[in-house]
Amino acid sequence: MNAQATTQGQLHATVTRLQMTQPPRSYPPAPARPQLALLRCHAMPLNFYRYLYDRVGRRWNWTAALTLSDADLSERLSSARTDIRTLYMDGCPAGFFELRLLSAEECRLVHFGLIEHAIGKGLGRWFLGTAIRAAWAHDPRFVTVETCTLDHPAALGLYQKMGFAPIWRREETVPEMTPEKRAEVLLR
Repeated sequence: MNAQATTQGQLHATVTRLQMTQPPRSYPPAPARPQLALLRCHAMPLNFYRYLYDRVGRRWNWTAALTLSDADLSERLSSARTDIRTLYMDGCPAGFFELRLLSAEECRLVHFGLIEHAIGKGLGRWFLGTAIRAAWAHDPRFVTVETCTLDHPAALGLYQKMGFAPIWRREETVPEMTPEKRAEVLLR
């Protein structure tokens, strides 16, 4: 991990925004095994979203969506501009991606990731390809994604291999969330 603690409760990260201006010519095929299902979510319960977000992002210090109020998160999840797909592996949740139409021109891959038990199973490239295909199905002019040095070490390289190109980088601090605060959010 290329992050360093800057002050108590804060982590330093380099954030990279990437952009894709045309769909890939081809997409990676689905792995033959394990058994996979990808479902588009409608009216997702807040507790299930928080569960997925936490299980995918805990190791990578994802906190932003966990700090949203119930009203703000509900508004985001029910928006026609939000598209969330949940991946199941052998019948169990294994990851998710979240797309948001920021404008008529831009579709952002807001969140993308696998739950720890699904990492290392050869799913990442295919799953990202599926997210990219879903983003382009919204007919934007371009697709964007942000990653940072707190994310999986292979994230930036995978985005670039799949056709994204960096358009800017910036330094920022990210608040850490204590296990107690996470539990409080997840159990509400």
